[in-house]
Order: sequence, then structure tokens, then C-alpha cells
Amino acid sequence: MNKLQAVYDQVVSRNPNEPEFHQAVLEVLESLEPVAEKHPEWVEAGIFERIVEPERQVIFRVSWVDDAGKVQVNRGFRIQFNSAIGPYKGGLRLHPSVNLSVIKFLGFEQIFKNSLTGLPIGGGKGGSDFNPRGKSDGEIMRFCQSFMTELYRHIGPDTDVPAGDIGTGAREIGYMYGQYKRLSNTHTGVLTGKGLTWGGSLVRTEATGYGLLYFMDEALKAKGKTFKDAVVSISGSGNVAIFATEKAQQLGAKVVTLSDSDGYIYDPEGIDLDAVKEIKLVKRARIKEYVSSHPKATYTEGCSGIWSVPCDIALPCATQNEIDKASAELLVKNGCYAIGEGANMPSTPEAVDIYLTNKIIYGPAKAANAGGVATSALEMSQNSMRYSWTFEEVDAKLKQIMVDIYKNASAAAAEYGDADNLVMGANIAGFEKVATAMQQFGIAY
Repeated sequence: MNKLQAVYDQVVSRNPNEPEFHQAVLEVLESLEPVAEKHPEWVEAGIFERIVEPERQVIFRVSWVDDAGKVQVNRGFRIQFNSAIGPYKGGLRLHPSVNLSVIKFLGFEQIFKNSLTGLPIGGGKGGSDFNPRGKSDGEIMRFCQSFMTELYRHIGPDTDVPAGDIGTGAREIGYMYGQYKRLSNTHTGVLTGKGLTWGGSLVRTEATGYGLLYFMDEALKAKGKTFKDAVVSISGSGNVAIFATEKAQQLGAKVVTLSDSDGYIYDPEGIDLDAVKEIKLVKRARIKEYVSSHPKATYTEGCSGIWSVPCDIALPCATQNEIDKASAELLVKNGCYAIGEGANMPSTPEAVDIYLTNKIIYGPAKAANAGGVATSALEMSQNSMRYSWTFEEVDAKLKQIMVDIYKNASAAAAEYGDADNLVMGANIAGFEKVATAMQQFGIAY
């Protein structure tokens, strides 16, 4: 970097001990160097310094009582990063790994992801270090109610509209929305991922997984390839992974792996998705149960080895930094020619370098997994209209959004001299829209 090195150095100095946030900022600023050269007026206006600093950071205590009557204390976060093009929008992650750095990296990425959708939504993220795993419904309800008792005063349908994320599914959204409704005495579109009978949108559950496949299908077509007959390795077994598997199978691919935080399964005959849905969505059990009813499948403790399974296309859908340099090199060695990110920042910078050096068809997270937030924004639109679209209508809108994201990212990459670099293209296409708004608003943003 040249013009933007000082911006990054200031981020590191001002935000010590936040490696995930540093990583996300560096990846974006490296892509934006040519934009700084082309738009000196944005440098002069301090757009780059302003966009890496959240507009607001909320950190709060969450106290709740477990089934044994003991008081438990967690920490809650909401990072309202940038609202230049619309209300803050981004999920609530419930996982023991959650800390300020993780939430800031996710909120920063959300700015560009949301911009890429073409919809009027800004970037934000939130969550808690609460772990839903092993908790009873009553414990989860009491946590969610306590969490929302503080959060509700910072959000609203035209201010900040949270959604689900890791650990936050339909159950958790229901408990949170019920508490918000009680406290605010309103029935609004303030959360997305709601139940279908009280303001939710069809396709929202499937959206991130489906959107990933729509994006990657377009990227593959541009290189003369398709999903038909391809062997696909997918990590994770939550909604993103499950519905990425579903859409990949619909497009003619054979998905051979899935995982959870304990380990991964490999089924050379292709994943039996109905069995996985029963295990993960109905029973809320561990993925290793799959092998008890599928004798040709194997289960391996630990997750890193999943990328040693030979495949044509890899779709990491679990968590950040799950593919490191060694795993990326192994994927390339085994003949993988396309990687699409369903999780947020699942590849380390060294892994991304391997993809780009080897001309892998690479869909970066902020572009490839934007389907979830895109459909959340479509849910907001339906809430505003007091109207619901059909599954087919929402799915068609989602597909068009993902196709447009690919086209816009590809066009931006070509404009700045690196046509196959969708990392750079996605960062630039997302940034330019936000930067234009920020400049036109003056220094308020």
C-alpha cells in the first residue's frame, strides 16, 4: 500500500489486540489503493479514515438465570458501523468466540456486502459470547430476553435491523422479537428472520446457501464450467451449509462432506441431505450421527482435515479462517478449481494469495454470501408494505441480486485492471457506492 498505509497503521494503533478486525481492514484497503489514486477527492475528504471507524459501538452486560437458579453473566455487542446508504443491517452471533474484534470485523465486512446487494442498507453486526449449545429452551429464552432488554433501545426499523447468524436461528429471533415487542409496544420490521406467521419472509432460511450457489454458478459459467457432475466439498452443517448442499444437488453436483465444530463426515456416494436435516434441524444433534445410518460414510474428529478430501469445488460455510495456507495448497494440489465462501472470511490472507496465484475461480465472502442479508432486506420491504411475496418471487429476486453482484464485482475488477480478481472487484464496487454517499453528506458520516 502507498496512500492507505497510514490509514491501516492508525487502525492497528487505535484498535490493539483485534486481529480479525485488522485482517478485514487490511484486505479491503489493499484492494482500494487504486481507488485512492483515482479519487483524490475521497482522500482529501477523509473517507478512508472515516469508513474504518464505527459510527457507534455498544457493549453491555447480559445477566440471566440458568435452570439451576444460578445467575450467569455474558457480554453483549452491537457495532453500528456505517449508515450512509441505509439503516444498519447485520446479524447477531451467539458463540463463545465472540469478542469485540470479531464483531468489528463482521460489521466492517457488512458495509461492503450490503452495498453490493444494491439495496438501501448500511453495515452493522452484534452478538454475545453466550453459547446456546447444550442450553434448554428456557435458558435460551431468558438469555434472549435479557439481551434484548438492553439492545432494544439502540435499534429500530429505520435505525438498525438485526438478523440471525451463528447460534441465532428462528427460536432465538422469536424470543428476541417477543421481548422487543413487549418493551416497545410496537409490531415492526425491526428484526429479520422472523417466523412466517408474524412478518418473516419465505426463502430467508435458504437464502445464504442458495445465494452462494447462484453467485458461484454465474462465476463458473463465465469460465465455461458448471456445477453439473462436479464433486463439491462443503464445511459446516447449519443453514448456510445445508441449503448450499440442497441447491448444489439441484444443480447436478455431488456434495461429499459436511462438518460441525467437533469433526466432519465424508460420504463418497454423496450426502443424504434428508438425513442431515433430521440430525441438525430437527434433533439439533451432532453431525457424527450421520455415519450410524450410512455405512459407507466416515467421520473424522477435528475439522481441518475436511479440505484434504479431493473435490472440484470447495464451499467453506463454517467460520472465519477455517482455510489456511496449507489447506489452500492441498485443495489446489487435489484439483480444486473453484472456491466460494459461504462463511464470513473463512480463508486466511495466505490462503487467498494461493487462490489468486493459481487462478482459482474465487467468490469472496462479502460477495458470495450476500444472499442472506439481501433476503433480509427483502423481508424489510415486505414488512413496510404489510405484504408477503411468494417463495418463487423472493427466490427470483434473490437470484437476480446475486447475478448482479457477480457482474458488478467482475466489472469493477476489470475497470481497475485485474479482471479475474473478484476480491478487489467486490471491495471496490461495494466501497464506491458508500463513499459517494459519505462525500455528499459532508462530514456527518
